[in-house]
Amino acid sequence: MKKLLLIPALFTALSLPVSAQCVMCYRTAHAQNEARSHVLNWGILVLGAPPFLILAGFVAFVFSKDKQFREE
Repeated sequence: MKKLLLIPALFTALSLPVSAQCVMCYRTAHAQNEARSHVLNWGILVLGAPPFLILAGFVAFVFSKDKQFREE
């Protein structure tokens, strides 16, 4: 049941416009041309992906251990 609720939330999060910038990065991007600001946005997203993937792996590990603990 929880997985069914997670799918619409994931699609909603993916469909929202991405603005992965702090104030300093936002001002820097607006001071540059369009192509450079696009590259800066992608760079911020790429640098942010590994921590989120590590967190997702940790959460999956905890849930799998919890499931094994409940079965015993």
